[in-house]
Amino acid sequence: MPLEVLTRRPETATLRPTPLLFIHGAWHGAWCWEVFFMPYFASKGYACYALSLRGHGKSDNDKSLRWTGIRDYVADVLQVTAQIEAETGVRPVVIGHSMGGYVVQKYLEKYTTPAAVLLASIPSGGILPFVFRMTRHYPVQMLKIFTQLRGYPLVATPELAKKHFFSDEVPLETVNEYHKQIQDESFLITLEASMLNLPRPGKVRAKNIPMLVIGAVDDNVFTVREEQNTAKAYGTRAEIFPNLAHDVMLEPRWQAVADRILDWLDERGL
Repeated sequence: MPLEVLTRRPETATLRPTPLLFIHGAWHGAWCWEVFFMPYFASKGYACYALSLRGHGKSDNDKSLRWTGIRDYVADVLQVTAQIEAETGVRPVVIGHSMGGYVVQKYLEKYTTPAAVLLASIPSGGILPFVFRMTRHYPVQMLKIFTQLRGYPLVATPELAKKHFFSDEVPLETVNEYHKQIQDESFLITLEASMLNLPRPGKVRAKNIPMLVIGAVDDNVFTVREEQNTAKAYGTRAEIFPNLAHDVMLEPRWQAVADRILDWLDERGL
């Protein structure tokens, strides 16, 4: 499957031993990592890769996005991790945001990695509470999602995207530019992440894979409690950052999260 993979080479003579693979969330693509995270981590010596899952960004898809599911997205991660390992000789650390965190959780049920990072991730218990919250606050948009069988209505305007993804500190003009790259999302993923194919943390915990779970106080998508419960399910504790909304990698205080990931990787010699 031809997939878009953005790459940033290390910008220092001191190279880190382990490459990083960034996996975007719903409605996004690899582009969301290229703004701040990839240049920053590359400047710290990491080889950085960002994948656009099939049907996102410039990646192909062999089926309708509507019925593209978690097995497809896990296959994409497997394909790209194999490419990175062939190129560098090392399996990458996988870093997933939101839906990308769900992809990482399902990927780790079958495969392994030196470490994993979940950023404002779909909770290990699934998104049914999120669906209920969105239905209560955005009934018209959610009705469209379930009648049109597509995810776009919830982010159809820059104003909606700003409410879900960004803090008040991000000006609408900036959100307008990001929104040009916001796109439709799989309907099947909504069903799978709600109840049909939930993460199985027990299978991952048995592998003793180091995992960092990060949440945001001002996240309007997933709650602090949900991120804390996710971390607990994987045998760790969530680290919760103040003054950050859901798109932590695009927020004005993104560097606080990036620096914590750097420190955590350094503590593990990665």
